[in-house]
Amino acid sequence: MIKLKTWIWGYCAALSSSDSEIIGYALDTLYNIISNDEEEVEENSTRQSEDLGSQFTEIFIKQQENVTLLLSLLEEFDFHVRWPGVKLLTALLKHLGPQVQQIILVSPMGVSRLMDLLADSREVIRNDGVLLLQALTRSNGAIQKIVAFENAFERLLDIITEEGNSDGGIVVEDCLILLQNLLKNNNSNQNFFKEGSYIQRMKPWFEVGDENSGWSAQKVTNLHLMLQLVRVLVSPTNPPGATSSCQKAMFQCGLLQQLCTILMATGVPADILTETINTVSEVIRGCQVNQDYFASVNAPSNPPRPAIVVLLMSMVNERQPFVLRCAVLYCFQCFLYKNQKGQGEIVSTLLPSTIDATGNSVSAGQLLCGGLFSTDSLSNWCAAVALAHALQENSTQKEQLLRVQLATSIGNPPVSLLQQCTNILSQGSKIQTRVGLLMLLCTWLSNCPIAVTHFLHNSANVPFLTGQIAENLGEEEQLVQGLCALLLGISIYFNDNSLESYMKEKLKQLIEKRIGKENFIEKLGFISKHELYSRASQKPQPNFPSPECMIFDHEFTKLVKELEGVITKAIYKSSEEDKKEEEVKKTLEQHDNIVTHYKNMIREQDLQLEELKQQISTLKCQNEQLQTAVTQQASQIQQHKDQYNLLKVQLGKDSPHHGSSNGGAQVNGIPPEEIGRLREEIEELKSNQEFLRSQLAEKDSLIENLKSSQTSRDTNEATASARDSEQIAELKQELATLKSQLNSKSVEITKLQTEKQELLQKIEAFSQSVPVPGESETVVAAKATDVEGRLSALLQETKELKNEIKALSEERTAIKEQLDSSNSTIVILQNEKNQLEVNITDSKKEQDDLLVLLADQDQKILSLKHKLKELGHPDEEEDELESIDQDDEDDEDEVDNNQGDN
Repeated sequence: MIKLKTWIWGYCAALSSSDSEIIGYALDTLYNIISNDEEEVEENSTRQSEDLGSQFTEIFIKQQENVTLLLSLLEEFDFHVRWPGVKLLTALLKHLGPQVQQIILVSPMGVSRLMDLLADSREVIRNDGVLLLQALTRSNGAIQKIVAFENAFERLLDIITEEGNSDGGIVVEDCLILLQNLLKNNNSNQNFFKEGSYIQRMKPWFEVGDENSGWSAQKVTNLHLMLQLVRVLVSPTNPPGATSSCQKAMFQCGLLQQLCTILMATGVPADILTETINTVSEVIRGCQVNQDYFASVNAPSNPPRPAIVVLLMSMVNERQPFVLRCAVLYCFQCFLYKNQKGQGEIVSTLLPSTIDATGNSVSAGQLLCGGLFSTDSLSNWCAAVALAHALQENSTQKEQLLRVQLATSIGNPPVSLLQQCTNILSQGSKIQTRVGLLMLLCTWLSNCPIAVTHFLHNSANVPFLTGQIAENLGEEEQLVQGLCALLLGISIYFNDNSLESYMKEKLKQLIEKRIGKENFIEKLGFISKHELYSRASQKPQPNFPSPECMIFDHEFTKLVKELEGVITKAIYKSSEEDKKEEEVKKTLEQHDNIVTHYKNMIREQDLQLEELKQQISTLKCQNEQLQTAVTQQASQIQQHKDQYNLLKVQLGKDSPHHGSSNGGAQVNGIPPEEIGRLREEIEELKSNQEFLRSQLAEKDSLIENLKSSQTSRDTNEATASARDSEQIAELKQELATLKSQLNSKSVEITKLQTEKQELLQKIEAFSQSVPVPGESETVVAAKATDVEGRLSALLQETKELKNEIKALSEERTAIKEQLDSSNSTIVILQNEKNQLEVNITDSKKEQDDLLVLLADQDQKILSLKHKLKELGHPDEEEDELESIDQDDEDDEDEVDNNQGDN
């Protein structure tokens, strides 16, 4: 062994050579030493060879540098180095997988180097690289995540597409196995696969057509692995959120539709059809959209029949393969899982109003009834379980199923479906049939007091159950005894005491007399102790090795686990405890109803307060917008005023300047008529100027009035909104105070009621026991009176609080009306504001026109003055003109002062 180790280490040293040929020979030699070629190893020495291979592998990986060196050699593109290196690493993983996985995981870029093999253009290396990654990713979640995030999904799907999808060879099979390794029980990779839109790329896999073009063994294998890969993504063991998102994605991309096409196609092999049914089952399980689509699928027959009906025909047909019948049952269960709409549709096919009187079509309900009462025990069991799933957690359909009437024979009156089940049960049929019927009855009666009343109304049912439980039968009948005990316990626990002869207490007395409580509980425990019970409780899919093992249903095991404890407690409870429990239940229900009522009332008030707050905030925003608009308009008006004043100042300065500059110019020989006409024109222009100035002053006063009215309205609106906000805040505070007071009073009332009950019990105990001194009775009576007085006072306070809450509600209604009126006022103010904006715009236009006219008038006056001076009028006339100009300046100063005062 020492020489062998030295020899192996020598070959390992050869791997460090720079000669690629030597490295290739060394890798081939190490591979031949470590691997077990089945063609060269005889069958009797296979185990010995595997042991030797494991020993050689252990020697090789003892020094981790060997594995690291091997990973670095895989980067060589030389075929004679890379290919034997891939084979050697695969052999190492085959013998000591976990140890080699750990070494590769801690090696820098170890997994990334191996992922490059999938991109190799040489198919031999690429295909062996897929096998290497299969061994590497087996049962190692960390490596699976790294491989997935190294773009493995994209590369593998590309390879599958290049190889021809389901028609491809063994390479497609290897890629599918690797995909299963990456996705199975790995929620992170499943989520990455869904978010990467890789589910959409699975649809072409199932485009096989409905013609019988030939199914090779490899194609069957590939399609089987593809269906399993779909089931990995929608497995019931996955987190519900991840499963639901994958189910929706499969429907949206058309994958579910493609699977249903295969389901209804002809010429499909039996094992592919069975796996397709199981796959469709898990794709629609618990997804309402997918379940609705599946209900609309029709088989390509004449006339067309729903796919559900066609599948049920296979389930109740004893000539069909057992595995196929189990798959159909699983599909029906998944269709009804959390699907109350589908449950109602199935039950409705059994009701008299929906049965087809012509008999031309067969419904799902008729097939289930036919299977329930056939001579085949497996059909009995499957039909009973399927019908039980139509009632699962659906009290409405349990009550509806009580209406179903069956015609047993000609001339006899019809009997109910419930009665017919109990009749068959009492006839002593096969164990599998009786177990199925008992599971159906237990599911039917649980959480449905009306069904319990109908069951107890038949006087033969209870004696039959007690007789079955009381007998000492063999081991085969113990399961039936346990189920009978469960059914009788359900009849007690969910009994509403509507039948006087079968009230809870009388049934418990009957059990104690004829069976015994301990014996009853022991028989009830036979169910959960059965060897097939634990197997059925693990997975929803009915997966049984043989028809004889088909005993328990997964959902029924959950029902047993839920009811076994409560039935045991119900059997041992006394009548007084039952009464107290019922009283407590009624009290709690009343209290819950009151609390729920006030919670709803408070919730509605909170919603209304939120709406009012939103309205107030909206009004505030509108008010702020209006204030901003008014501010902008005021600033614009002020700018126009400043411009106007500036123009007036400029005109006042220019007039005397021009007069002084031209004062010395005199021309003789001008006729006096021309001078008179000029003077008249000047007077006319001055009067026009005075008129324009008065109009301008009126417009300025109008603008100021509009601005002041808008400001006052905004102030009133802000005051009203602030007042409404304060009132709403006060109402909310008062409401919160009343809520806390009401809660505290409710606690005190409960406490005082408890004290009152204790005191009453003490009084009863005193009255039944040995006479005690009168003083103690007086004290107890006084305490009871005191408690009753306090209780009545608290009740009165509670009533007052309710009245206050009612008053607050009325006040809140009044505030809401005030808000409505405020809204209407705001609308009016908005209209007035719009009118004001129009008036301000018109005033601005008129003001601009006046400014233009004033400028023209001043220009004409100046030109006339120049002409008068040039004409050489007398000095007194010039003085008069100067005095006129001085008067004009005084008038302008007065106008400026008035504008400043405004």
